[in-house]
Amino acid sequence: MKNSNKNGIFRHWPAILLGAAVAVILIFAIFTYQVNETELAVVTTLGRVAPESPEPGLHFRWPYPIEKIYKFNKRNRVFSGTEAGAAEEMLTSDGKNIVVSIFVVYNIDNPVLFFEKATNINTAEQRLNDWMRGAKSSTFGRFAFDQLINTDPAKMKLDEVSEEILKEIAPQAEKFGIRVSHVGINSLNVPGKITEKIFERMIKEREVKAQVFRSQGEKAARDIRTDAQKKSVQIVAEAEAKAREIRAEGDAEAAKYYAEFKKNPELAEFLRSLEALRQILRTRTTLVLDTDTPPFNLLKADAMSKIGVSSAAEAQTKTQDK
Repeated sequence: MKNSNKNGIFRHWPAILLGAAVAVILIFAIFTYQVNETELAVVTTLGRVAPESPEPGLHFRWPYPIEKIYKFNKRNRVFSGTEAGAAEEMLTSDGKNIVVSIFVVYNIDNPVLFFEKATNINTAEQRLNDWMRGAKSSTFGRFAFDQLINTDPAKMKLDEVSEEILKEIAPQAEKFGIRVSHVGINSLNVPGKITEKIFERMIKEREVKAQVFRSQGEKAARDIRTDAQKKSVQIVAEAEAKAREIRAEGDAEAAKYYAEFKKNPELAEFLRSLEALRQILRTRTTLVLDTDTPPFNLLKADAMSKIGVSSAAEAQTKTQDK
């Protein structure tokens, strides 16, 4: 009997161990909670809020409903307001209508204060929406239309507008444990009824700038043409002076030959005829001409003797020898 009892107990060991493990897990889950790195937690004991937020990690607790744990995401959130981006029409300081929507970047900075003032994200964002509308209206009302919509980036004041809105919202949000780190402009438009006038004004401004650029271009063109004319006159003058110099050298050189030709006109005529014949017969050309026609009369056998080429050649040879 004893052996059979022992065997029965051993047969139930797996079920006993499993039950014990489940019990330990349940007890662990009931008496502990965990806070992630991206979370903030608020602990309430019988409805009283603990003054400090627990650090990330594993913590012990009294079971529900004695202690309740509320967790919030501590990462940045982007909020553009309610009602489809909260684009609203408002007036600038010079009485012009604009349609503006903005957004804020915020995170929960003090979870205990946030829980006491807002309790949850929805309530907090409703408050944020009210603050955004008020700050947006008052801030844009302090700036002129040209400082918000302009073709000249130097005249734009949108960064200053964002900073002013941030300065107005941040202190209010801080009282609710919320830190607003950035304010931006989603859209900035004008109502349809005044869009046409704005376009006309922008076109006129562009036309004025275009006229300025055209005037500058024409002046630059005149300067370039004037400079080019001066350089052209200078280059032509230098070229003419150089040409005169070359012509003078050529005339001086030619005068030497003219002196020789005056001594023997027949030789001069012969050399000119010979040069003409060389030019004509430079390429392969077939000509049928009378040999009495200069310069082809040189081809006659007695042509040399008539002009005394031999004696002239001898005289030239003697001159060269001297």
